[in-house]
Amino acid sequence: MNTNEFRNHAHDLVDWMADYLEQVGEYPVTPPVNPGDIKKQLPNAAPLHPESFESIFQDFRSIILPGMTHWQHPGFFAYFPANNSEPSILAEMLTATMGAQCMLWFTSPAAEELEERMMEWLRDMLGLPSGFTGVIQDTASSSTLVSILTAREYRTRYEINRRGFTPEEKFRVYTSTQGHSSVDKDVKIAGIGIENLVKVEVNEEFAMIPAKLEEAIQKDIADGLVPLCVVSTIGTTSSTAIDPVEEIGAICQRYNLWHHIDASYAGTALILPEMRWMSKGVELADSFVFNPHKWMFTNFDCSAYFVQDRQALINTFSILPDYLKTPEDKQVNNYRDWGIPLGRRFRALKLWFVIRTYGISGLQEKIRSHIQYGQWLKEEILTSPGVELMAPVPLNLACFRFSPGNLTSEKEVDALNEKILEQLNKSGNVFLTQTRLNDKVALRFVAGQTHTCLDHIQKGWDFIYKTGLSFSDY
Repeated sequence: MNTNEFRNHAHDLVDWMADYLEQVGEYPVTPPVNPGDIKKQLPNAAPLHPESFESIFQDFRSIILPGMTHWQHPGFFAYFPANNSEPSILAEMLTATMGAQCMLWFTSPAAEELEERMMEWLRDMLGLPSGFTGVIQDTASSSTLVSILTAREYRTRYEINRRGFTPEEKFRVYTSTQGHSSVDKDVKIAGIGIENLVKVEVNEEFAMIPAKLEEAIQKDIADGLVPLCVVSTIGTTSSTAIDPVEEIGAICQRYNLWHHIDASYAGTALILPEMRWMSKGVELADSFVFNPHKWMFTNFDCSAYFVQDRQALINTFSILPDYLKTPEDKQVNNYRDWGIPLGRRFRALKLWFVIRTYGISGLQEKIRSHIQYGQWLKEEILTSPGVELMAPVPLNLACFRFSPGNLTSEKEVDALNEKILEQLNKSGNVFLTQTRLNDKVALRFVAGQTHTCLDHIQKGWDFIYKTGLSFSDY
């Protein structure tokens, strides 16, 4: 493909992209396909001879698009959003066009310096301490792993990196029973072992109980184990519960534990001054992560990770073979030493585009509106017969279940809600996910897509409620 052909095809694609953004609500939010339906339409082997772009794009429209879940659909209320926005998409186009590998300042000076400035912007926008230094990781899962590895090396003066584990390292990591599953994965990858992950009890609002954390730490010390790290959460995945990070931070300081705060979804809400009660005590934390690719309209992947002790982070991950040495090494941030991968994408560009396009005030307006939609939904659930609110709604996620009075056992209520969820997701109109709270099935409704408005929430809830009642025999 020459540049003239590229130019023509690119114009066609941009027209299609703009149409898609305008028309995404006309697609079924989840595709009506079965496992294997897409693969059987694809040839068994790669083509021997070149194929035309027209043919490739036609197959995209006829094979790939009908098998996609549309995450930007106005009826997408599942998981947490993986938002994008027009400025973010445009920045990704530029990033892909330049094709830069941004591992060192020397490999792309503008990429390193823009990332440094964007992390300062984000730190100040969220009201984080000035002592925090930031770097963009790919996901919060990787960021939590980075924290656990840094805690491990800092505690052992970087000896495990040098000699490996010995029987002396009987580390323990703590999170709540509502902590994200990535913590489980990360303690395994870090060599600490899943049996050494302690799940701390939560209160009636599903937030970690500090007294129970301290009890677990004291017991482990008495048993000859080594408390290493606590992962607290601002906005758990199941219900957006808010752990009391100030009390947890004080406990960590008292017992010399690393404190990592996972605010991957809810952290974006800290751009609202009225929501910073959630992060009270953040200055006591050692590290903090939130994902602009969830709720700040910056498409995947872009995870903002902050640390108090940048040197501990660098000491954990730094590798300096001769072929990576540059004259500027002592004057700049070489972000290849700030995380797991050596190679790095130019993620800061899309952040720059998004923040400048919306401005802080525009971002605040959208986030504030989404929280208001969540509160509207909470009131609807509380006042609608036959449904039950299952958790507090501090943000824009509401957990509920249908609970008609004619069912006598929790098992029957669970089965009913699973049946309702299956029917809702087959409809193509809405997409929800489920969780378990107090060992009861709960349906999750998240109101947070980039272009979501109250009308989408109202229509979505009306469809959900009518569908649920039709199954409930209420």
